[in-house]
Amino acid sequence: MTEPNSEPAAVAPLMGATDIRRLAEEIGVRPTKTLGQNFVIDGNTIRRIVAAANIGDDETVLEVGPGLGSLTLGLLDAAKAVVAVEIDPVLAEKLPATVRAWRPGAEDNFHLVLSDAMKVTELPLPPTALVANLPYNVAVPVVLHLLQHFPSLQHGLVMVQDEVADRLAATPGSKIYGVPSVKAAWYGHMRKAGVIGMNVFWPAPKIHSGLVAFTRHNPPETHATREQVFAVIDAAFAQRRKTLRAALAGWAGSASEAERCLVAAGVDPTARGEVLDIHAYVKIAEARHPVDA
Repeated sequence: MTEPNSEPAAVAPLMGATDIRRLAEEIGVRPTKTLGQNFVIDGNTIRRIVAAANIGDDETVLEVGPGLGSLTLGLLDAAKAVVAVEIDPVLAEKLPATVRAWRPGAEDNFHLVLSDAMKVTELPLPPTALVANLPYNVAVPVVLHLLQHFPSLQHGLVMVQDEVADRLAATPGSKIYGVPSVKAAWYGHMRKAGVIGMNVFWPAPKIHSGLVAFTRHNPPETHATREQVFAVIDAAFAQRRKTLRAALAGWAGSASEAERCLVAAGVDPTARGEVLDIHAYVKIAEARHPVDA
């Protein structure tokens, strides 16, 4: 119970727009569209993201694209450690100094990896959570890559283009349900966790951002490999207006073989890919690749 005269714990400062712009000017950085750089400049938004990520104080958080470190500071306040993967060498070089200046004493909890997140397969610590403001153009492949290569990731919250957030969290039968939705469901449960306005970024994007929260679960039990299942998904949505019998003809070798696989999987050959969940795709892959083959 709080004593009547006790002082509330001081809230650690976070960087605002002025701090971010000054820091960028110091190192001669202008955000680039090529790298999808839109830096968060609003402390309340950072606190909202960190709170929504539900990070335990014993967790190691993986942050992709920390940029100038505005979200990094908030993550360091909540987690045991932060592993930040940054592709831009100029930004990466400045980050440790920023952590020392803004969070003295937390330097040992911060680990920087200079790399393209799509190529990272090893990290200095096994991350348990992913929290990131992801570049719009690579958000889906980055999320899928990290979930594939880091099974220690149990949950996370990513900020992506709002339309992409809707696709990741879409369920079967929706018009926006597609390859990202199904492949993400292989790894875990995705849900839309909010919308972020444009003015909390520098530079301000022309569209809203969406928050996607995920909780990992075990992949479906199957003798088919992930690659085999994902090949069915890719084929089904490459021609999403066609029936599955027609869309999977190339994948199966013929329309008749595609129909055989679909019937064996208990799927209507005249259905379309957007009505199937991940488990149906698993069954189709199993029909094409029987365990005794």
